Amino acid sequence: MPVPVPTNPKIYHITHVDNLAGIAAAGCLWSDRARIDKRLACSLVGMSKIKQRRLEEIEVDCHAGTKVGEYVPFYFCSRSIMLYILHMGNSPDIAYTGGQTPIVHLQADLESAIVWAEAQRVKWACSDRNAGAYVASFFKRRQDLTKINWPAVANTIFRDPVVKEGKQAEFLLYEAFPWHLVEAMGVRNPAIQTKVSAVLRGAFHRPPVSVQPTWYY
Repeated sequence: MPVPVPTNPKIYHITHVDNLAGIAAAGCLWSDRARIDKRLACSLVGMSKIKQRRLEEIEVDCHAGTKVGEYVPFYFCSRSIMLYILHMGNSPDIAYTGGQTPIVHLQADLESAIVWAEAQRVKWACSDRNAGAYVASFFKRRQDLTKINWPAVANTIFRDPVVKEGKQAEFLLYEAFPWHLVEAMGVRNPAIQTKVSAVLRGAFHRPPVSVQPTWYY
């Protein structure tokens, strides 16, 4: 059943603070496929098996012939389930053990991202759950945003399997996400805020960075 789309929804990408200098210098976030092809070094915080599946197996079928790993992924919420996994630090499939504190949220506006993508003829898509799941459905039309389980996205308790599934819906932008579309950044504490501000001091685009404790566990 279609679910009304919230007013002015935002999208969120999480990355390690050590990656910010490279992102700002490149002027974009690269997809995993592009990062590998360009042999770029970065601090990886994702699940290796799922990353491999996204790169090699799961097709974004609304754009035939493309794989999930060719897109830059964003969630529709902060305080994602992935962040919780990093916070717990007990996943056997994640080599990273640094916890959530060094993780930075990059916030963008969904409509602005779609408008830019369509103007530049860059492929975008959304998934109704984790895009690394074999059963994920993909779409590329604004009217299909009602297929996202928005109440699940907003829910902070995800023990229910339906909520857990829906909360992991993703926005995907092909190959690279422009740095200038990042409108704000959220961090866990003032120390990381200071570090981010120092890293971005000479950047051409410096999104405001604020301490957002409710975005963390």
